[in-house]
Amino acid sequence: MILASFLVFLGFFVLVGIASVIRSRGSSRDYLLASQSVKPWLVGLSAVATNNSGYMFIGVIGFTYVAGLSAFWLMFGWIAGDFLASMLIHRRLREVSGRNRSATFAGSLAQWHGTDFRMLRRVAGLVSLFFLAIYAAAQLKAGGKALNVLFSWPDYMGAVIGSAIVLAYCMAGGIRASIWTDAAQSLVMVVAMGILLFVCVGALGGVGSVLTQLQSVSPHYLDWFPGDLPLGLPWGPLLFIVGWLFAGFSVVGQPHIMVRFMALEAPAQMVRARSYYYLWFVLFYLMATGVGLMSRLLLVETEAFDAELALPTIALALLPDVLVGVILAGIFAATMSTADSLIISCAGSLTDDLPRHPKRNLWWVKLATTAVTLFALGIALMDNNSVFVLVIYAWAGLGAAFGPLLAVYALGQRPDERLALAMVITGVVLVFLWKQIDMLAPFYEGLLAISAGFVVFLAGRALGMVHGVDDFPDARVADSS
Repeated sequence: MILASFLVFLGFFVLVGIASVIRSRGSSRDYLLASQSVKPWLVGLSAVATNNSGYMFIGVIGFTYVAGLSAFWLMFGWIAGDFLASMLIHRRLREVSGRNRSATFAGSLAQWHGTDFRMLRRVAGLVSLFFLAIYAAAQLKAGGKALNVLFSWPDYMGAVIGSAIVLAYCMAGGIRASIWTDAAQSLVMVVAMGILLFVCVGALGGVGSVLTQLQSVSPHYLDWFPGDLPLGLPWGPLLFIVGWLFAGFSVVGQPHIMVRFMALEAPAQMVRARSYYYLWFVLFYLMATGVGLMSRLLLVETEAFDAELALPTIALALLPDVLVGVILAGIFAATMSTADSLIISCAGSLTDDLPRHPKRNLWWVKLATTAVTLFALGIALMDNNSVFVLVIYAWAGLGAAFGPLLAVYALGQRPDERLALAMVITGVVLVFLWKQIDMLAPFYEGLLAISAGFVVFLAGRALGMVHGVDDFPDARVADSS
């Protein structure tokens, strides 16, 4: 019965994605950006499903199981930082992509002021390809973990099945198929998490009993901050909070999420799209954190226990078979809703951003989609890191590379190509270096890297590397349109 329920939902998602082919216009721009014709509610639900991926079902619940109440700051910081960034950047990005006819995130960066920064476009495409492939692998890995718990299948089975399904509907409808399936998947994700939270609270005797039991887990489990922060009060907790604010801000550096807002049918509809996005985001993250706390009370930790398997383990123990299938479908929906977006963004980088002359034939884009899917699957099968580690690393790398540059663009600043490249490269290098310092492990990798991007900009401004509109002749035409 579990398998039947699971397959019914998977079949539904595949059919929704394939059905999107009826709206296809047969061009590479439509494949990568849905001809910028997507309704606000679809943009909002798709973006939140893409953001709340296997990281939420597997990574966040596992982290909350271990860290306790201090995991709340992940939710608070992530959503607050995301909201601040969206107020500054989302509408401007949609306006620029429509004005310049950019089909990719890197293309919008390179052509923001009517310029043609070809080297920036290639470097941004390469950075996107590297981190997005790691990110996609993490999603496929999350699906494999879930199937291993529920069906005792080898980890690689889930990754292979997820890859095949994503490839099937992405080949049919591109980003439109991804957005349509994301909307359906977001509904299943919220329902699945809500069911599990309700059942967990009931199994533990109600809210009052849950609070009492959580207090007895360990002396520090309900502390607001982790007990291992190395810098002492107040700097340790402050950096912990600020770090996750930066993590939320990093959403603007995620091509696979931002392309959804680029696909919105009109910039004036951004407020509506944002409303759907944050309503769903807050609700889902609250429930995921709650389930993570419940899992500590319901599961016995053994030497071989993997905290990232908490959610499917609880579902198997508490729910009837039909609902276990729903939970598994929710986990798989979360992984696929992000993996498909990542893969299509990578395909855009391969065909539009990296070549000297963009290969905008639709079949080239589909070939690139296939290649990226196989590459991400290979990483998922070989890598032994946790889903949480992989996602945070990729998220930090993309946020640090592109977040500061997008912010200064949105504020009307015009760095030249050398300065823009310096900002991107500085972010990537510092994220890598941060990972090598154990003392900094409890803090978000992008904290220093994003800050350094702004410092590099200020240094470049002092050196005369930030220009006015007259220094970019094409920009005057673009800005007046």
